[in-house]
Amino acid sequence: MPDVSPLAELRDCPAPAKLNLFLHVTGRRPDGYHTLQTVFQLIDWCDTLHFRRRDDGVVMRTNDVPGVDHDSDLIVRAARALQQATGTRYGAELTIDKVLPMGGGIGGGSSDAATTLLALNRLWGLGLPRARLMEIGLALGADVPFFVFGENAFAQGIGEELAPVSLPQSWFVVIHPRQHVPTAAIFSDRRLTRNTPISIIADFAACTNKFDFGRNDLEPIATAKFGEVARALEWLRQYSPHARMTGSGACVFARYTCAETAQQVIERLPPEWDGRCVRSLSRHPLATLA
Repeated sequence: MPDVSPLAELRDCPAPAKLNLFLHVTGRRPDGYHTLQTVFQLIDWCDTLHFRRRDDGVVMRTNDVPGVDHDSDLIVRAARALQQATGTRYGAELTIDKVLPMGGGIGGGSSDAATTLLALNRLWGLGLPRARLMEIGLALGADVPFFVFGENAFAQGIGEELAPVSLPQSWFVVIHPRQHVPTAAIFSDRRLTRNTPISIIADFAACTNKFDFGRNDLEPIATAKFGEVARALEWLRQYSPHARMTGSGACVFARYTCAETAQQVIERLPPEWDGRCVRSLSRHPLATLA
């Protein structure tokens, strides 16, 4: 049996971002949620979280996050959801070094929530299996189960039906055009394609260039509504014709096989945007915690 005794603290816990290599909207459920198919790719661009156990049951974030109210912060909500699911007497102090852009389509908030679930499961000595943590995470957001799942995945449903996929090592140029794209504004647009034919994982596996498979159905809406997203995508396609948007935006990305080529693109980036060269990950850095 692994040791699941409670710990005093866990520090430097990464919350990695993700890219959607493609994103198809296949339908809409009666409850309003859209059904999707996508492949999630983990990358080594991370927020970092620190956790200290409290014995009085109090959950508190110890630092301010601009634009994010304490009680609505997904890390606070994740900690409280884990408390409620388990009845633990423990609480925690949560500190976050936030670097991932909000409204960027790279899953920052969802990843923060997943890291919180994984870390507190260990900090509090709960010993919950990964599948149970994924169930708790789904109530917080459709992308949270993927980050708990912990490896690159072909996803269906609302994003919670996951199957692992093997992807080659890659480098990505990721550009954030300093524009916040609200997810609801994209999914509620009447022009959104909601009937893309369903693929099977074998279709993706058989594709010679997996980074050119399908499309992002949200991209035409985001680029029509948010001009900086369109401009960033047009600029990046000078250097990679297969560049596309991730999630509901605003970040756009292109894949390269070597860091040097990706870095050369970043060095030409217009100063009004943020960009970085990132490396693919095959597994979540905290995959061994559950």
